[in-house]
Amino acid sequence: MPSVSASFFWIALCAVVAPLVAGLVPRKLVPEVVLLLIAGVIVGPHVLDLAVMGSEIDLLRELGLGMLFLLAGYEIDTSELTGRGGRRALITWLSCLVLAFVVIGLLGMSGAIDAEIAVAIALTSTALGTLLPILKDSGMLGTRLGRTVLNHGAFGELGPVIAMAILLSSRSAGASLVVLAAFAAAAVGVAFIPAGLRREGSKLASIIRLGSETTAQTTVRLTILLLVTLIAVATIFDLDIILGAFAAGFILRRAMPSGDEKLEAKLDGLAFGLLIPIFFVTSGMAIDVKAVAAAPGVLLAFLVLILLVRGLPVFFAERFDRGPELKDPQPTVRERGQVALYAATGLPLIVAVTEVAVNAGQMTASNASILVAAGAITVLVLPLTASLLGRTPASTAEPVQRADQETTS
Repeated sequence: MPSVSASFFWIALCAVVAPLVAGLVPRKLVPEVVLLLIAGVIVGPHVLDLAVMGSEIDLLRELGLGMLFLLAGYEIDTSELTGRGGRRALITWLSCLVLAFVVIGLLGMSGAIDAEIAVAIALTSTALGTLLPILKDSGMLGTRLGRTVLNHGAFGELGPVIAMAILLSSRSAGASLVVLAAFAAAAVGVAFIPAGLRREGSKLASIIRLGSETTAQTTVRLTILLLVTLIAVATIFDLDIILGAFAAGFILRRAMPSGDEKLEAKLDGLAFGLLIPIFFVTSGMAIDVKAVAAAPGVLLAFLVLILLVRGLPVFFAERFDRGPELKDPQPTVRERGQVALYAATGLPLIVAVTEVAVNAGQMTASNASILVAAGAITVLVLPLTASLLGRTPASTAEPVQRADQETTS
């Protein structure tokens, strides 16, 4: 059995090789995260057995997952979520959830599937954290299309996490709602701390500002403390750490509404240079290739269900996207297809949902592995397919202003 140090060596090697190989692919058609997943499968215990999970690596993996969703939450403009695009994304996700329960319920009645609730929730997820580096590398974050993907991704992450807390918890639905409300209150309380630290004229704010450019790196350390605190709070309330990480990202954006380029560059270096690659490589390591190969029909069925339940409603919902004050033209079929493919990309939450279902004895490990593999394939295929649909028109690809500078209704 490989040691922790040997395992970490192979994980680090995969993290270095993946972007180099991605750079050799013409037009960068294969996202780096795809190669990280493939590399994890290869070096993992189910293929070459060069690297295995352990408590030390699992801790780094959870920090990587946390940083992934902190940055995702930081990129989301909360005022955009309350605007027309955000409301449409919320309604679309709720429609996806209803459709998922109907389809999976019918399949469950036929005995074709178990753990219906867990599978239904997993099908409605969007891997916004996974898409974030892809959107960053393609320059889409500042475009209308990128903002639309962020809206659908935000509810495609938050919605399933909340649904998990209510429907998959050992508590009653009422108790789960109380726990969620308590977590929200705790997060709001934490949110006031960064604002107080940044108060102008404060001696502490001055120390933090000066320390941010020294070896103290105070702003980076405070960000990590914020992330770890919200993850700990989520764990105390028996909620998924993704919810805590997302809340940390929202709080960080609230503390710096206009952004901070220096801090963002440092966080990108820490996240994308170390922690996030570890998460993707270890996610690939968790895929049981033999279990997946033994049931190709089930794998294909899960892929079709993901596209049907998540991608199709988003595709139809984007017909009503006319931009601020209805001045922008309707998205083309190609653009709607791109958004739908990005929205149907899922992995981290599929991993989280299946882990909960397996631990509760509702789902077998082999079925969970197949569902995770289906999520991994969406990451491998759907963003690439979306990019192959071509560049967006100039009207859509032009950077847009932040939502707090726009008029929403």
